[in-house]
Amino acid sequence: MTPRMDNPSLVVPGALQPLLDLTEVIGKVGVPQSTLDLVRLRVSEINGRAYTLPDDPQTADADSRLPRVATWRTESCFDDAERAALETAEAITLMTDPEDMASDEIWEHAARFYSDEQLGALVMHIGLVNFWNRVNVATRQEAAAWR
Repeated sequence: MTPRMDNPSLVVPGALQPLLDLTEVIGKVGVPQSTLDLVRLRVSEINGRAYTLPDDPQTADADSRLPRVATWRTESCFDDAERAALETAEAITLMTDPEDMASDEIWEHAARFYSDEQLGALVMHIGLVNFWNRVNVATRQEAAAWR
């Protein structure tokens, strides 16, 4: 599929840097980068945003669990904190019930593993990934390489 236009973050003057700055801030509050990566991939899968994962994740310095993120509920390789982050990401992204898209149960479960600052960063990360997905899908951007 041919892109409809260059990425809007590059077309709109001054748009890219604030988004990159927010990404940097989110990465500094103590949520492991591997967790943020798992969330980014899962949210992107839900939104139909494709990534091309390396054939050998170990040599590409990527997490070998990435290809299994869609089945995180049944995979034993994810720890409880990662599961809480992925559950939160799915609930916020799917928004099947906007009145209760991240139920108290889901929120409280995530709060067992993350401080308010970290949970706030996780929510902003989920929102930012959803933003990027929507921009990229709407403008038909090519599938991105994972790194």
